[in-house]
Amino acid sequence: MTDSSADESDIDGATEYRSNDLEWTPPSDLARRVFDVTPVGTIVVNSAGEMVYANRRAAEILDLAREDLTSREYDAADWNIYYDDGNPVPVSENPVTRVFETGEPEFGFEHWIELSDGTERWLSSNTTPIYDNGGAVEFVVVAFEDVTALKRREKRLTSDHVRHLEFRADESAVPPSLRVEDSEIHLDIDSVVPLPDGTTVQYMGTADLPASDLIVAVEEVPHYLDARLLSSIEGYNRVEAHAESSTVSQVFTSLGGRARTIVIAPDEVRFLGELPGDVDSRQAADGIRKFHSNVELVSEDLVYSPHLLYDVVADALTERQLAVLDTAYFGGYFDSPRTSTGDELADRFDVTRQTFNQHLRKAQQIVFRHLFEKSGADAH
Repeated sequence: MTDSSADESDIDGATEYRSNDLEWTPPSDLARRVFDVTPVGTIVVNSAGEMVYANRRAAEILDLAREDLTSREYDAADWNIYYDDGNPVPVSENPVTRVFETGEPEFGFEHWIELSDGTERWLSSNTTPIYDNGGAVEFVVVAFEDVTALKRREKRLTSDHVRHLEFRADESAVPPSLRVEDSEIHLDIDSVVPLPDGTTVQYMGTADLPASDLIVAVEEVPHYLDARLLSSIEGYNRVEAHAESSTVSQVFTSLGGRARTIVIAPDEVRFLGELPGDVDSRQAADGIRKFHSNVELVSEDLVYSPHLLYDVVADALTERQLAVLDTAYFGGYFDSPRTSTGDELADRFDVTRQTFNQHLRKAQQIVFRHLFEKSGADAH
């Protein structure tokens, strides 16, 4: 039986709450607090061109302290911003200038910016005016986001060239057990897979070392946690190595490319890999120097490379789906007999086998759809 008096009480209470809610007055500092925590970089510029406010995200994106930002002017010469073609953005074309001049907002402005440490970021911004009581523009608000990763992915999909690179370091770049006197060891890098916990799994192989020596050598490298033999077929040995942090090979992956081979020769080690044609080789050099300070670029070759199914599929998959598919393939999950079980691979991602299988099936479905449906549709 329904208690009508209780229902009426609930309704009355809800009505009273809504009435009070309408009369609620926000704290005087609410706007500033909201600006501080918004995930979009936000800067406020006054009519003198001074940046009078910057939120936390703006400081993070521009890699500057907030007090440094608010001590600058938006049109200062040390802001190194430029268009995609490399030409500097003149002050007259800066959206802040235009908004002050026209009083109209500017949306979707994109440009590169060079930070104080020499790195570059691609920013997308929306700029809007705040008017004073007389209708003049008193402040301009710039909201911007770091979309560098999206820009690089876009360029990777549209670039028709690949940059083949070779870097050289001295023999200290490898453990003593891998150093040679009169021969070379070629270590092929199949794949580098980042895991959710910040560690990485690297799949590699060689015909130049016995399986036991390869395992020992990998485990001697300080940042590897463990290594296991996946297969040994006709003298070619493949291993899976779990690293607690990023590796030299991952430098190429992080820039949208691939590591290919590590060549260990007398007195030197060479790192071979490829990057999208529109990525500067200096970025790879800077990344590798975090591991080996004496590394140098010894060769660079820009070659034509038509779009492949891999590029299309990689863009369609989420990062987790691509990582799961990569791990399953190079880990030998599809081999017969399997060299890695579903449980072993699931453990790498710290998920249940059921969850791992769900990611894997979804990734396979996307691959098959692009292969059998989209590629066929594109051919008509």
